[in-house]
Amino acid sequence: MKKVLVTDYVHDHLLEGLKNLGYLVDYNQDCDLETTRRVISDYEGIVINSKTIMDRSMIETGRKLKFIGRLGSGLEIIDLHAAKENDVHVFNAPGGNSNAVGEHALGMLLAFANNLMRSDQQVRQKVWKREENRGFELEGKTIGIIGFGNAGSAFAKVLSGFDLTIMAYDKYKVDYTDGFENAQISTLEQILNESDIISLHLPLTQETENLVDMSFLSQMKAGSMLINTSRGKIVDLDSLIKNLNSGHLIGACLDVFPNEKPGSFTDYEKKLYDRLYACSNTILTPHIAGWTNESLYKIADILLQKIKNMS
Repeated sequence: MKKVLVTDYVHDHLLEGLKNLGYLVDYNQDCDLETTRRVISDYEGIVINSKTIMDRSMIETGRKLKFIGRLGSGLEIIDLHAAKENDVHVFNAPGGNSNAVGEHALGMLLAFANNLMRSDQQVRQKVWKREENRGFELEGKTIGIIGFGNAGSAFAKVLSGFDLTIMAYDKYKVDYTDGFENAQISTLEQILNESDIISLHLPLTQETENLVDMSFLSQMKAGSMLINTSRGKIVDLDSLIKNLNSGHLIGACLDVFPNEKPGSFTDYEKKLYDRLYACSNTILTPHIAGWTNESLYKIADILLQKIKNMS
């Protein structure tokens, strides 16, 4: 019987669907890299999340592999060249959590604009500071969206009810704002110079790693802010912190970070993240922008349909 290894938490819809397709499913959420490498040769398919790195060695060890299913969108953890050379299909589900990412980005933005995090804590401590917590409205603002794929366009969609200007930039698309009356195609330079808020929706590639460096940030409009719900390594954290502390940026909302395993921080990283945590003009969440009950099902369904079509 064909076997599939599932190494991370998934909706039962995927597990039942794989069984209905004739697969024997081994569901092991605690499967680490060493264990995966030891057993992968037994499986025709593997379903992974970010903890399982499918490099060339892992793919070639999986001699029976027919497919790799990625729970989400990011493919940087998979050696796509090795997969193609070994006739292994690679499936991801970029549309499965796009609405969740768009709503999360909007939630962080509104929380920042209205000082919700700070004022909540103050009220719990019986501190009543109305003027100190006067916020700002999105009406009349310009929001730049860099990367107009599934997540970027979803963010534009949830912003459609606000009276604001959306500037969109996607290097690899043409006429990508069709259907979005509130979005206009712009250059990266225009977005940097004119946006009050910039939101990143990019994959991690050699081209995008550390894209947001000191040069990028210095070109952003003074008093603007940054949102990143894509990949942490796209932003040079040291440069961002310096711009937050100098006041060039009024704030940042970050759901992703260069290192998302605090237990593995180097001495340098401990100091770096302590500096970030000390910035009061930030909202930080633990890579949960696409993490909803609804997206859990959507991702499972998208992967299942792709695997079914392969079969």
